[in-house]
Amino acid sequence: MATLSTSKARESLSDAVELSQSEAVFLEKHGKPAAVMVSSERYEEMMDALEEVEDVAAFDAAMAEEGPNIPWDEVKADLGWD
Repeated sequence: MATLSTSKARESLSDAVELSQSEAVFLEKHGKPAAVMVSSERYEEMMDALEEVEDVAAFDAAMAEEGPNIPWDEVKADLGWD
């Protein structure tokens, strides 16, 4: 993890981008956290992981719902998947 001020990152943006390929670069403005730079590959990994967590949470919420279950064949038919 590296930390740079926004002014330092602006002065050497290409260096900050290169550094973000191997580790997260935290940008500070007036000594306070302002942003984080990560590689595009790391960003995609993080977004995929977030989507997976959201899917699990949605599944858990659906399973916790009260009421009758809808048969899978009926769901597929309603979605036009049959």
